[in-house]
Amino acid sequence: MSSQTGPSVATLAGGCFWCIEAIFAGLKGVERAVSGYTGGGIPNPTYDQVCSGTTGHAEAVQVTFDPGVISYKDLLRIFFTLHDPTTLNRQGADVGTQYRSAVFYHGPDQKSEAESVMKEIEAERIWDGTIVTELAPFSVFFPAEDYHQDYYRNHSYQPYCQAVIAPKIAKLRKEYLNRLR
Repeated sequence: MSSQTGPSVATLAGGCFWCIEAIFAGLKGVERAVSGYTGGGIPNPTYDQVCSGTTGHAEAVQVTFDPGVISYKDLLRIFFTLHDPTTLNRQGADVGTQYRSAVFYHGPDQKSEAESVMKEIEAERIWDGTIVTELAPFSVFFPAEDYHQDYYRNHSYQPYCQAVIAPKIAKLRKEYLNRLR
């Protein structure tokens, strides 16, 4: 565990932010998981602008966590096992640069940790392909519109949630039960 006190922040993109937010929101040590946009070229983009694929932003989740309860490495391991980091600019039926797999690191320690975890995941052959996750320095995060926040919790009955998010939550429960609240 880290000797750091106080919360830390991780910014991760792995396809639709509804999926990633739902995964992290249920973990012990996660104080907040906010859906939003990062990695692009215009300030305060809207969902429609990001979906156009022209802003350069990725749908991402900014995770505020207590490193005394869950480490950044553990967050990354969960991230890399619950989305497919081997598909370039897509997750399932969601296609475009806004759905890319990316780690936006907050400093050199996070960059080093992400590189290490990516090598471990590659060596373990969890995925058939090569990891294509973008590793980029964090610059700015724009929270998504309110209706995107806590989407799975508020709309778990909807077909997309049942077909795409629920299986990821089931996998989370199976593989990381001890990490859940």
